[in-house]
Amino acid sequence: MKELILIIVTAALINNVVLNQFLGICSFLGVSSKMKASASLGVAVIFVITLASAVASLLYDFVLKPFNLDYLKTIVFILVIAALVQIVEMFIKKTSPGLYQALGIYLPLITTNCAVLGVALTNVQNEYTFIESVLAGFGTGVGYTIAIVLLAGIRGRLDEEAIPKPFRGAPIVFLCAALMSIAFMGFSGLS
Repeated sequence: MKELILIIVTAALINNVVLNQFLGICSFLGVSSKMKASASLGVAVIFVITLASAVASLLYDFVLKPFNLDYLKTIVFILVIAALVQIVEMFIKKTSPGLYQALGIYLPLITTNCAVLGVALTNVQNEYTFIESVLAGFGTGVGYTIAIVLLAGIRGRLDEEAIPKPFRGAPIVFLCAALMSIAFMGFSGLS
């Protein structure tokens, strides 16, 4: 049980997909200007990464590995992720049109979010079991959500501050993301 909790904590905080591995930066920076959109995208990413990790683990363990098709894992994982994102997108569009509009282009970008593919490939590389893969996917999604919500909160406060003109916009956001990354390095002592 301790190992399973450690997998979640490691994926969420120590090896944070955005702030340590620098995967998924596009949506991280693009959506983090609004708190509600950031939290919603975070929930969608948690769902997609967890489900993609589960499906990828099953496909790898029961199809690719037994038939010596390891070399197809990247292509297969991309197809799985694309299908899952389409399902999530249709669900959000039907149940919450406002949220669908708020997420805009960034919801379909989960398909090409390298964080989702990176987790599936890392799970295979680490030879995780099905349960470990699902928990690593969940932890990674939680870590992504923590990072994007924190940045959205910071960006909300930055709008109220007098930022020097050369730092307004993207420069201050990159600086904040870099400082967050440094702060998350402090979690490396937890493992």
